[in-house]
Amino acid sequence: MSTSETDPRAVFGERRRLIAVAYRLLGSLTEAEDAVQEAYARWYAMSPQQQGAVESPGAWLTTVAGRICLDLLGSARVRRERYVGAWIPEPLPGGTEWSDGPADPADRVAMDESVNMAFLVVLESMTPAERVAFVLHDVFRYPFAEIAGIVARSPAACRQLATSARRRVRAARAPATAATTAGQAGQAGLVRRFKEAWEAGDIEALVGLLDPDATMTADGGGLAGAALRPVVGAERIAQYLIHMAAKGPGPTLLERTVNGRPGLVARYAGTTVSVAAFELTADRITRIWAVRNPEKLRAWNADRTDGATP
Repeated sequence: MSTSETDPRAVFGERRRLIAVAYRLLGSLTEAEDAVQEAYARWYAMSPQQQGAVESPGAWLTTVAGRICLDLLGSARVRRERYVGAWIPEPLPGGTEWSDGPADPADRVAMDESVNMAFLVVLESMTPAERVAFVLHDVFRYPFAEIAGIVARSPAACRQLATSARRRVRAARAPATAATTAGQAGQAGLVRRFKEAWEAGDIEALVGLLDPDATMTADGGGLAGAALRPVVGAERIAQYLIHMAAKGPGPTLLERTVNGRPGLVARYAGTTVSVAAFELTADRITRIWAVRNPEKLRAWNADRTDGATP
C-alpha cells in the first residue's frame, strides 16, 4: 500500500466525488453532505491499523456512503408521505459541481444530464435499490461487482436493477422525442423572455411561451406559500403566476443556472425565496419546478466556503 493511500489529504480528497454521488442518490445537497460526513466519521473512528488494512480508502468510503444513502432513501419514502404538497429535489446552484468528471466527452454529457432537475425527478420514481444501481453504474461507471456490496444483491441482480431504472428513464423521455430540445443559448433566451413577460404581467406573452400542456409543480413544504398540486395548462399557469405577483411587492427575478440549466431565482430583501428550474422543448416551456421551501434554499443563501465548490 502506498503512502498516498493513507495520507489524510488523499482521503479527504475523495469528498468532492462522494458528494457528487450522494447528491444524485438523494436529491438533496444537505442530506448528501450529511451522508458523506457520516462516512468520514466512520473512517476516522477506525484505528490507524484498521485504516491501513483498507486496500482502497476511496472504494471503502464510496461503499459506506452508498449504504448510508440507501438507508436514507428508504426512510425518505416514509417522510415524504407526510410532506406537505409536492416534493421536489433540492435545487443546485450554478457552479456547485464536485466531480472533476471523466475525460470521455460522452461521459461528460451523461454527468451533466444527471444533475438536471428533470433527470432527478425521474430518479425519484425509482426504488432505492434501482436508484443506487443506476446512478453508480450508468452515471459514475462503477462495476456491478462493487455495487453488489452496497445494495446487498448479486451483481446479476444489480444489472437487472439498472435495466429496470433505464426503462423508467426512457419512458419519461418519450413524450419529448417528437420535438427538438432547445440548445443552451435557446434555453437561456426562452427563460429570459419568460422572466420579462412575468415582470410585465403580460399573461398573453406567458401563455405563448408555455406549451399548451405545460405543468408547474411547486414545493413549499408547508413552510412557504405554494400550490399543493401541480398546475396544468399554459393559461392556468400564466394566471397563477400573475395572481401571485399581484399579491404585493414582487421579488427581484434573476437569471441563474439551476442544476446545470438556465433558471430563475427570486430574491426578496436580499434573500432567495424561490428557485425555478425549467424543462424546455423546441420553443416552449413544458415543465416548471419551483422550490420555495426555505430549508431547500440554504445553499442559495450562504457563501459555500466548505470546499465543495471548485
